[in-house]
Amino acid sequence: MDWWLRPFVEFAFMRRALAACCALSLSSSPIGVFLTLRRMSLMGDATAHAVLPGVALGFVFAGPSILAMSLGGFVAGLAVAGLAGVAARFTVLREDASFAALYLIALAFGVLLVSVHGTQVDLMHMLFGSVLAIDREGCLLVAAASTITLIFLAIGYRALVVESVDPLFLQAHGHGGTLFHTLFITLVVINLVAGFQALGTLMAVGLMMLPAAAARSWTIDLPVLLAAAGAIGVLAAFLGLALSFRWDFPSGPAIVLTAGAIYVASSLFAPYGFVSTRLRQARLPQT
Repeated sequence: MDWWLRPFVEFAFMRRALAACCALSLSSSPIGVFLTLRRMSLMGDATAHAVLPGVALGFVFAGPSILAMSLGGFVAGLAVAGLAGVAARFTVLREDASFAALYLIALAFGVLLVSVHGTQVDLMHMLFGSVLAIDREGCLLVAAASTITLIFLAIGYRALVVESVDPLFLQAHGHGGTLFHTLFITLVVINLVAGFQALGTLMAVGLMMLPAAAARSWTIDLPVLLAAAGAIGVLAAFLGLALSFRWDFPSGPAIVLTAGAIYVASSLFAPYGFVSTRLRQARLPQT
C-alpha cells in the first residue's frame, strides 16, 4: 500500500483528522472566495486571532470543554467584528485599521489569560491546534459548522454575490444588504471557530484563504471557483496529513504549507497564473 494512503487505512485518528479537515475545507474555502471578492482577506485573519480571548475564557471557566471554548470564541469573534464596525462608523479609522487594532488587543489578552490560568501546552494547543487529537465531539462541531455554512450559501447565494459585488445595491432596493453582511460575518466567525479545533487560532484562516487564492488562478467563473476552492482545500488537507505522518511534521503547519505550495504553483502555472498570462500577452499583436 502506498505511503500516502496507509495512515488513513490503519489509524482511526488519521481518518478523524482527515474528515474534520475535509468538512472544514468544503465550507471555509468558499467563504474565503467571498472574502477575496469583498477585498476583506485580512479581516478573516484578524477575526481568527480575535477568537482567542473567548476561547481562553471558556477554558478558564469550563476547562478543556470544546463546547465552552467554541462558544466563547464565537462570542469574542462577533464582538470584535461589531466593535470594528462601530469604530469605523464613529471614528476617523477605517474598518481594516479598527480590525488590526482590536485583534492585536484581543490576541494579547487571550495569550495572557491562557498563560496565567493554563500551561505552555494549553497555549500551544490553542494557538496552533492539534488536528490529530480531534475527537468525535470536535468532528461533530466542524460538521455542524460546515453544514450551516453550505445551507446558507445555497439559500442566499444570489443575494450574497450581489452584496459582494455591489454592497449598496441591496440597501438601495430595500433587500436587507446589512442583514446579509451581518450573516456573512457570522459565517466567517463560525468557520474560524470550527477551524480552531483543528488548526488553532493562528492557522485557522489558512484553509479559508489559501485555497480560495489558489482557485482564483484556475477560473473566473464564480460557481466553478467556489467548487475549486473546496477541492483544493480537501487536497491540501489530505496531502498535508499524509506528509506530516510520513515525515513526523506538525500536522497543522504541514496542511497550511501544502495549501501554500498549491497556491504558489497555481499562481505561476495555472491558466490565469503568471506564466500563462505572460504567454498570452506575448502572442498579442504589437501596436
